[in-house]
Amino acid sequence: MKQRIVTGLIAGLLFGALCIIGGLPYELLLLALAFVGYYEFARMHHVSPFDLASLIGYATMALIAIPWTSWSIGWDVPLEAVVWISMLLMLGMTVLSKNKVSIEAVSQLWLGAFYIGIGFKYMMLTRTSMGIDGLFWTLMLFAVIWSSDIGAYFIGRAIGNHKLWPSISPNKTIEGAIGGVLTSIVVALLFAIGRPDIVSLPLALGIGLSSAVVGQFGDLIQSAYKRVRGVKDSGTLLPGHGGVLDRCDSWLVVFPFVHLIGLLTL
Repeated sequence: MKQRIVTGLIAGLLFGALCIIGGLPYELLLLALAFVGYYEFARMHHVSPFDLASLIGYATMALIAIPWTSWSIGWDVPLEAVVWISMLLMLGMTVLSKNKVSIEAVSQLWLGAFYIGIGFKYMMLTRTSMGIDGLFWTLMLFAVIWSSDIGAYFIGRAIGNHKLWPSISPNKTIEGAIGGVLTSIVVALLFAIGRPDIVSLPLALGIGLSSAVVGQFGDLIQSAYKRVRGVKDSGTLLPGHGGVLDRCDSWLVVFPFVHLIGLLTL
């Protein structure tokens, strides 16, 4: 527990400081986490993280995640081109290797590139592409995600009696999930009360509710494929906390979700 607390404090302070600073330092931190996350993803699926197919995956993930406009780099290739070219290259690996690289392996690597790349892309865009309010929205989203996790954990431990999804995550309870949603909504509404000029109460309610539900679903997604692969944690980067994907599972789905359904607009 002591190691978990110390690691959490150090990582939290570093992450928070770079988030407040914003710009290139924050973007480089997120990009580094994305690369580590992809490394963990490949290893969890028992694929070498440094073979050619994996390198194509890293490149695909980076092309998606890098904030080209923020870096003043002209990149006009549409996302569907990245999707198609990376798919062709991945499938081509099965031919060139005479099926030593399996279709299952390249499918997983391809999926991971978009799962991780798009998630981190929207984390960066929320902070850097929403003008002077980018920090507010970023802090709000992280606050509602973390409050959902905290609320679900403590309320689940206190009164949780009904299992939420025991075949996937045996410790999660329905009571905890509901508690996480309510906690997230309360925190979101506090942001609206504090800055009504930026976020209205109805919008805060929508963000709090959707972030909690989708964030918990993202946690279950991570639990599902870890259970299939027989691993407890995605990695060991953060002692006591597991790997990057263990910490970012909710982030990867919440940030794109609130933008893509129109709760936030870039």
